[in-house]
Amino acid sequence: MSIVEHRKAIDRIDRQLVRLLNERARLAQEIGALKRRQGEEIYAPHRESAVLRRISRLNRGPLPDENLRAIYREIMSSALAVEKPMTIAYLGPEATFTHQAALQRFGTSLHYVPLKTIADVFNEVARRRADFGVVPVENSTEGVVTHTLDMFMDSDLKIVAQIVMPISQCLMSKAPRSRIRRLYIHPQSLAQCREWLRKNLPEVELIETSSNARSAELAAREKNAAAIAGLLAAEKYGLPVLEHNVQDNADNATRFLVLGRQCPPPSGRDRTSLMFCIADRPGALHGAIAPFRKYRINMTKIESRPSKKKAWQYYFFVDCDGHAADPKVARALEELGRHCMFVKVLGSYPNTE
Repeated sequence: MSIVEHRKAIDRIDRQLVRLLNERARLAQEIGALKRRQGEEIYAPHRESAVLRRISRLNRGPLPDENLRAIYREIMSSALAVEKPMTIAYLGPEATFTHQAALQRFGTSLHYVPLKTIADVFNEVARRRADFGVVPVENSTEGVVTHTLDMFMDSDLKIVAQIVMPISQCLMSKAPRSRIRRLYIHPQSLAQCREWLRKNLPEVELIETSSNARSAELAAREKNAAAIAGLLAAEKYGLPVLEHNVQDNADNATRFLVLGRQCPPPSGRDRTSLMFCIADRPGALHGAIAPFRKYRINMTKIESRPSKKKAWQYYFFVDCDGHAADPKVARALEELGRHCMFVKVLGSYPNTE
């Protein structure tokens, strides 16, 4: 076929796509109305996970799975928007990695609200001024975000989804590298890029900032200044990227949590997060975690945090495979409760690593 004939074929397909997408959106509207009548959350992470797995199985190319999932992310974002206008709160400001993670999870069709602190995000969702919230919880290089863990001690919110996002730190500036005299950088980014900076910009003055977006904003205003931040910040502040992936660890990634008010049902591939407090006696921790071994449940993480209510009293935060509604996990949690002063399930959600 000629180019003209190929384009006519594409036009025919586009007409079909528009009709089918609108038909899909109408069905989503009807589902949204049913959910509201039944008191269910509009956003269903287990359903989203199932759809993305199914389209990957159906894909025969030439589109890579990653590209097809990105297209479906926006289709599902549009569907959510027609089901119900939704607000997503996140740790701001705009153009941070948390903002990027929120967009990666919910797409561009929803309303986003940047907030100054992690506590603000929790409060906005708890007071129903936002439908969901997105906060960082750990980085593969720098470890846990302790403030996020501490907020769960007094919050009734649930973890309804997670976002694991590779973090690409970029050097950006309007000046060539040889003329850079000041570098604006957030402390977390500095920790992730310290060795690269020592080797490549040893004489540059480092100025710490409150966020990656703020770094880019300041660098955009000044002559011979640069920033290390993400691509979203470079785009927002019009800064050319001089070098990509300047982080010391090539596998650098950050895990973010989506906060909501109701846990989703099992998806078939889930993770459960919980916290517990044990009595201060020999062997107490060993006894507490023994049920996980007994029922062959993989514990993927354990962290301790001071309770801040009583000296030398600690809460333990655990991630494990499975959903709290799974029989094995339910039995393990029941036995855990017998060994602990306090047990709280923070959420069960699709394990989308």
